[in-house]
Amino acid sequence: MEPLPDAAAASKSPRVSVIIPTYNRAADLGRCLDSLVAQTFKDFEVLVCDDGSTDESAMVVERYKGRLDLSYHWAQNFGGPARPRNSGVQLARGMYVAFLDSDDWWSPRKLAESVQRLDADADVVYHDLWIARSPRQRVFWRRAHTRPLVVPVFRDLLLNGNAICNSSVVLRRELMGQVGGFSEDPALIAWEDYDAWLRISKITERFERIEEPLGYYWSGGANLSSPRRLISNLARFREMYGATGRNTPESSLPAWYHYILGLSHYQLGAYSIVPTHMRRALSGRLPIAKRAKAAVTIVKSSLFVVLAAVR
Repeated sequence: MEPLPDAAAASKSPRVSVIIPTYNRAADLGRCLDSLVAQTFKDFEVLVCDDGSTDESAMVVERYKGRLDLSYHWAQNFGGPARPRNSGVQLARGMYVAFLDSDDWWSPRKLAESVQRLDADADVVYHDLWIARSPRQRVFWRRAHTRPLVVPVFRDLLLNGNAICNSSVVLRRELMGQVGGFSEDPALIAWEDYDAWLRISKITERFERIEEPLGYYWSGGANLSSPRRLISNLARFREMYGATGRNTPESSLPAWYHYILGLSHYQLGAYSIVPTHMRRALSGRLPIAKRAKAAVTIVKSSLFVVLAAVR
């Protein structure tokens, strides 16, 4: 990325730039933008960065131009959110940038609460999101969980996995310039945000978690993650963050790594591989619910292996 312009240079710049990457989500985009119209904090701009949509996304955005400080930027399809997010960061005028996926949405006080903490000297602010599965859902009980990070933050993120929901993050724009934006490595698609937080944690320890969920994560539609993509993500993670790169022994990698790898192989039907990874996951630090799921997955995959052998 090119060096970012000084946010203070333009006296009329908004405090916050909200960056929304999107691709063929016209049906969800209006809900997302409605949540921005409802924000109690008003000093923000919105940059919708379209990754080559062929649906009616541009028409949806047009309907909000009189209600928000809003701009729309279409580009040829890249295939993931990293490039449109980077485009948004380049165009942003705010001191702070906020990331919001086009199928997610925020509570009215989200920006007010986030800016308050950034003004009080936090560098990165984040929070849980309620999980939404239906457009008609009115009661929410499950969360996309985050966790408080302990210093050194880089080590916490590395050993315990990603603690941050992308659509909850508001941070100082200058940090994105310092780390060169989100990686556009195809092997990191769907994990480029985790990689960015790891790189930012080498610059600052001032990550602050807001305890209250201030937004909603949409799980009722298409998702970039898949078992094969997760396996690719993990292989790239091992190359980048393993002690000896791609030659890092798998047995030395953290418990969460083996847990995700074990589940991914299980979903692909590679049952013989699963128990090794789940046992390694159980030997490390893993939340109670995941420990239970790992143990059950070992039993089920072992049973499938036995059944396959007697056929």
